Amino acid sequence: MTEAWNRGEDASRAAAADWLVRLQAPDLDASAALAFDAWLAEHPANPAAYDAVLAVTLEIEAAAAGLARAIEAAPVRRPGRERSQSFRRGWLVAGGLAAAATIALAVMPLSAFEAGTQTFATAKGEHRTVKLADGSTVDLNAGSRLSVTLARHERRIILPEGEAVFDVAADTARPFLIAAGDRTVRVVGTRFDVRRRSGLLSVTVERGVVEVLPSAEAAGRAYRLHPGQRLDHIEGARGVQVSAADPAQVFSWKSGRLIYRDQPLGEVIADLNQQFPRPIRLEDPALAQTRVSGVLVLDNQEAVIRRLALLAPIRALVSQQGIVLRSDPAAKP
Repeated sequence: MTEAWNRGEDASRAAAADWLVRLQAPDLDASAALAFDAWLAEHPANPAAYDAVLAVTLEIEAAAAGLARAIEAAPVRRPGRERSQSFRRGWLVAGGLAAAATIALAVMPLSAFEAGTQTFATAKGEHRTVKLADGSTVDLNAGSRLSVTLARHERRIILPEGEAVFDVAADTARPFLIAAGDRTVRVVGTRFDVRRRSGLLSVTVERGVVEVLPSAEAAGRAYRLHPGQRLDHIEGARGVQVSAADPAQVFSWKSGRLIYRDQPLGEVIADLNQQFPRPIRLEDPALAQTRVSGVLVLDNQEAVIRRLALLAPIRALVSQQGIVLRSDPAAKP
């Protein structure tokens, strides 16, 4: 029995090493992510094997820099009788430096690995791209605000309000966490969109795997999203809705247009109010549930409102206070 269990552990470690490589691929698709989930549940030794392989990999990566420096600094000797002895001595020195580098990493205080918290924000109509120190990229939509803390064991984002597309650099040692209301989005390396406005949260995945978990104070369970999936959640509610989504549609704001497929007019208005300074409101709150499908090019506000009137049964009244949209039964979108 013991021998069979050991063979199972060996097989788990070999498969874990293979999975560690596969999960770093930039083109990781939904089928591969589902296969990884299935492999974890296939044998009790698999999760522990993956953690063990990951730990060894991180130790090697930590020592690699010291080893490379030692090899580069080693003098080049002319061929002769001492070549073999010098070669061995050089490798012993390099190995000692690599080990010292590993020990230094182990005893170095946590503060040495931590950066201060940075805050990024966009005004109405402003888009901004931020390159983080870990190699990740964040594209902020208009009217958004977030803070970033890159620590030793995790990369943490807080999104109080707004929308952003995250292209996360793979780092299995430091998960990428986004706190958005009563949910936390957890990833290792992927590309996805997080939107939080007026108590409504949505997460759409283009590449990789994303986990959405309830915060410590909130009820509910964790959900794992794969490419082409979207999660919608009302803050304070227990449940969520997971549906198919087109990431190109969700990310369209990055190219100066908004694409909607059967979305509520209220969501459209919330988006437009972040793109233009003049406020837009609905005269009748019931209009917010009107479904809208179409493309809105974000050139100027007046033109956008005219296009919107072609997509929904509304007409606009312009005043000094802003733009009021009221129902227009005669309109035929």
